[in-house]
Amino acid sequence: MTEGTSLNYPGVGATREGAAAWPSGFRKLEVRTRVGHGDADFAVAAGAVSRWGMHRAAGVRFDTDAREAAPGVDVMVGLGVGPLRLHAPCRVVWTAQEKLRAGWAYGTLPGHPVRGEEAFVVIQDDDGTVWLEVRAFSMPVTWPTRAAGPLLPVFQRWYARRCGRVLRRLVDRGGTGGGETGDGRP
Repeated sequence: MTEGTSLNYPGVGATREGAAAWPSGFRKLEVRTRVGHGDADFAVAAGAVSRWGMHRAAGVRFDTDAREAAPGVDVMVGLGVGPLRLHAPCRVVWTAQEKLRAGWAYGTLPGHPVRGEEAFVVIQDDDGTVWLEVRAFSMPVTWPTRAAGPLLPVFQRWYARRCGRVLRRLVDRGGTGGGETGDGRP
């Protein structure tokens, strides 16, 4: 797909550190959504995020041969339907598989309508509350995304909140209905 292609933005991996580490000149996004409580909910949420299930359940096409997120995995993200589907090449730049934190971030490759990085991380607080944190920095690079102007950040925030709602539904179902990956594939 995009093998041998380089990421097209500065600050690769910066979403792991938080907004203070992000490159200047990029729009910043941080959305936190409560998705559950306790170890079982954390496990379901972490699995759905790590194995692409949350995104696929949100209606996003994730074309990749990889079973789960891992650094270096290329993904072609597809938003929309049919001939209106927008294709966006990305590469996973980091992952986290810790006791109370799991997730990953992808960075954009040439051909993506924006430049930047986006992270999807499930966190369990000390009180047991489970959260999805979506963090991103980006800037438009194609004429349609530049022309979208202030609508692009509105869409990005809507999408981050949608991911949280979808993940909460997957957690509420205990991961059922989506098999092992939470996306309808065993």
